[in-house]
Amino acid sequence: MANLSLLLAVLALSLSVALAADNSALQDFCVADPKGQVLVNGFACKDPKLVEANDFFFSGLHIAGNTTNPNGSKVTPAFATQLPGLNTLGISMARIDYVPWGINPPHTHPRATEVLTVLDGTLEVGFVTSNPENRHFRKVLQKGDVFVFPTGLVHYQRNVGYDNAVAIAALSSQNPGLITVANAVFGATPDIDGDVLVKAFHLDKAIVSYLQSKF
Repeated sequence: MANLSLLLAVLALSLSVALAADNSALQDFCVADPKGQVLVNGFACKDPKLVEANDFFFSGLHIAGNTTNPNGSKVTPAFATQLPGLNTLGISMARIDYVPWGINPPHTHPRATEVLTVLDGTLEVGFVTSNPENRHFRKVLQKGDVFVFPTGLVHYQRNVGYDNAVAIAALSSQNPGLITVANAVFGATPDIDGDVLVKAFHLDKAIVSYLQSKF
């Protein structure tokens, strides 16, 4: 009986680990069909007879993103929406461009671990662990350096050099999701009640209203 209980416990743990990432493919490929009428967790499969080489191809990560925005950064994704052949494969990529002192603001990817590789420039990167510790791990990266952001944790990047910086991110999901902390908290639709934010952030009501107006 004890052995059976142990076996069930191990099986339950294995299943929980197996379910912690995108589902494994059950066929060679399932090219995304964005016009598919069937609602599934991801995209419906394109008819394999209609699949062609271009479904597995994306051109664009060599092009610098438009960084003329308040953050001074631009993310160019290569997700299943841009590269249909990624559908069900559990991976994706993105290019990130930064002007000097530009930031990719604090955010999370609820469905993916991210591995960031600096192609050019100098980036300060960091992430914060979950409650109650909220430890801040920070590192300054140079060209060729690699840093990993664990799934779901708040993280950021900042260009601390005097020239533009470029990085490539690899993510463990075809659709990693993005929650930008400031946008989610102060830019929710409809607004989060100001009294909630006043108590949560220990801010004056006028400051909360101002921040909501900015987002």
